[in-house]
Amino acid sequence: MAALPKAKEIVSSNSVVVFSKSYCPFCVDVKKLLTQLGANYKVIELNSESDGSEIQSALAEWTGQRTVPNVFIGGNHIGGCDATTALHDQGKLVPLLTSAGALAAAEGAQ
Repeated sequence: MAALPKAKEIVSSNSVVVFSKSYCPFCVDVKKLLTQLGANYKVIELNSESDGSEIQSALAEWTGQRTVPNVFIGGNHIGGCDATTALHDQGKLVPLLTSAGALAAAEGAQ
């Protein structure tokens, strides 16, 4: 499967996707943040995928972002570590994750 359709398929079939490299400290930070928030997310470690460099090039073509982490929530491109952290700092990350179905609604919320 070509890299761009594969990337789009992964994004469309998962509420949250982090395209990552296992040794990247920014990727580690984003995954840690999502884990602390209790989000369900899929990680694609590009350095472990046989077509990882092709997927990274396809992501650059699709989103204009070549760097990792490359985060998608609810099918929408969020950006990298700085963008994801900024959303969290602004109180916007949890609502995004919740509306994408990656977080259970808050306990006791109706």
